[in-house]
Amino acid sequence: MTESTAKISSSLRTVEWKANRVIMIDQTKLPNELVFVEYDDYNQVADAIRTLVVRGAPAIGVSGAFGLALAVLQSNATTKEELISDLEKAKKILFETRPTAVNLGWGLKKIMDIAKSGDSVEQIRELVISKAQQMADDDIEINKTMGKIGSILFDDNDTIMTHCNAGALATVAYGTALGVIRATRESGKNIKVIATETRPVQQGSRLTAFELKHDGFDVSLIPDTAVGYSMANGLVNKVVVGADRIVKTGHVFNKIGTYQVATMAKQHGIPFYVAAPLSTIDMESKVEDVIIEMRKGTEVTGIGDKKTAPDDINVINPAFDMTPPELISGIITEKGIAKAPFEESIKKLFEVND
Repeated sequence: MTESTAKISSSLRTVEWKANRVIMIDQTKLPNELVFVEYDDYNQVADAIRTLVVRGAPAIGVSGAFGLALAVLQSNATTKEELISDLEKAKKILFETRPTAVNLGWGLKKIMDIAKSGDSVEQIRELVISKAQQMADDDIEINKTMGKIGSILFDDNDTIMTHCNAGALATVAYGTALGVIRATRESGKNIKVIATETRPVQQGSRLTAFELKHDGFDVSLIPDTAVGYSMANGLVNKVVVGADRIVKTGHVFNKIGTYQVATMAKQHGIPFYVAAPLSTIDMESKVEDVIIEMRKGTEVTGIGDKKTAPDDINVINPAFDMTPPELISGIITEKGIAKAPFEESIKKLFEVND
């Protein structure tokens, strides 16, 4: 792995493929420094996903695909069967890194399907690398389309609240929820943004506030505990968040705290929207099947090297929660906006262009 620091450019790409290497922004170093890391081993990519060097469902999906692209280059296989077997092993390691975000499994499956369609080792290598690169490019276009579709829901002079980071840093570039916010501004509307800090890893303060300030938005940061205050005092007109997994009934799994924001929005009559590509929608799983990732207690008991809790305290640290469909005003996708009844409207989105 190699590291390099760089000046911030407005066309940040969270993850990309260059000269048979995967290059990522190390999001654990933001906002203090912008560091790019380079990987040439799929195990390094798996570790990067696990340790939140890269995060956000769409970015993880493409990172998994790039991990398998590295795996085809690392393999010494001489037959198709051997190469597929090596890829299956890499897929298992990559898949186990984050259990809740559905895009990871989606990205890995797409690559395995294309790999199995190849005839020779050389052809499979070419197909896999080319498909992974195409998936990264597609992610940007999907986000831009989704942004345009979602922008109609927001008005001039709106103040929009967002939770966690569903921006360029959560995708290959542009963003899902922040993509909608970007597209709203690009359509000529004047908007402000309120970002929650998103404890315990601070994706809101470290990433969303960084990204929006960098792009010249009027952004205010609030503690997670000030969501109710902001809404009760008329500081918020709309809410838009991303998602790590949406099931066909419209139940949304997203960063811990999303359920609280949605409940508070309902209480104050504020529209609550979710922006996510179709690749985040899991049409197979039931709500009770979704595994909520539990993360280590040290994320809660300290900040950096500074201890903020007593030793040997029990910690419950879920990474995600579930927001039920009755709290959601609409789900924005690249194929349109799903509204209640969600099971019906989500199914229709998949029928567009079928």
